[in-house]
Amino acid sequence: MTNITADGAKPARSIRNIDLGAVAPFIALALLLVLGAFAHPNFLSIDNLTNVLARSAFIAVIAVGATFVISSGGLDLSVGAIVAFVASVMILFLNSGAAGSPGMTLLAGVGIAVLVGAACGLANGLVTTVGRIEPFIATLGAMGIYRGLTTWLSQGGAITLRDPAVQSLYRPAYFGTILGVPVPIVVIFVTAAIGAFVLYRTRYGRHVVAVGSDEDVARYSGIKVNRVRTIAYIIQGLCVAIAVLIYVPRLGSTSATTGILWELQAITAVVVGGTALRGGVGRIWGTICGAFILEIVGNIMLLSNVVSEYLLSAIQGAIIIIAMLVQRFLIRRP
Repeated sequence: MTNITADGAKPARSIRNIDLGAVAPFIALALLLVLGAFAHPNFLSIDNLTNVLARSAFIAVIAVGATFVISSGGLDLSVGAIVAFVASVMILFLNSGAAGSPGMTLLAGVGIAVLVGAACGLANGLVTTVGRIEPFIATLGAMGIYRGLTTWLSQGGAITLRDPAVQSLYRPAYFGTILGVPVPIVVIFVTAAIGAFVLYRTRYGRHVVAVGSDEDVARYSGIKVNRVRTIAYIIQGLCVAIAVLIYVPRLGSTSATTGILWELQAITAVVVGGTALRGGVGRIWGTICGAFILEIVGNIMLLSNVVSEYLLSAIQGAIIIIAMLVQRFLIRRP
């Protein structure tokens, strides 16, 4: 039904009355695809786009977890370091052959990666909630801890998967396909679909948004704020573990430098996707779109040679600042 003002006139529509946050990432993605088509004739080829989407899987999956943390009013700067630590623990176990057969060793290694990722998330959550330390400081400290542990485990070098039988079994986790679709792309959309269901369709998801919107109101409403935020960090840890599961078979090696600046990329994907950095608004599919945008920007830079690919981190930093300015001045908060 159309709203009518007191004098009988229809109210003028304003850009501030339109929720641009939900559509802006997809508009930006479409414009980038057009730009890429002009930048290089092979940009829109199936092979190139498939490779771009597959390479974005690590950040996209991690960013799904970051959407929960940021929507609840938190922040996690340690995700890249957790990637390195979880991958190191997993590869060391796979090299040990402790479970006997290659198949059982691989299954056990997957389970260990998931448990270690969840434990890291739980630790971050407890430090920020029970310890009442600002998320920025808590996860910055955690970043140093996990990087240090990885350096210790690797003795300052790299940890490489050595068992050929395990390598052969594990390789399809990144290089394989499901119904013709590369596994990493399937993982992106399955993770996003589960994340979207939890955030949009469950009681816990509503509590995440409520806590991020106003912690005091949420607490007075009977929501267990600490529990909600701690679970959000556990979800982040699980998403990091999932990213590790498709990262290890790609390179088969890890070191203390693995995952550097992945936290910046994950946060950028979340913010570009329309999630408010101050909390209270979460958009899972926008986050996935944001991860695609980052990878496509890098791909265009690589193909066109107009801007050096070594400036990618600078471009990503500029993107997150621009996205924050857009959120502040153009996009209304739901």
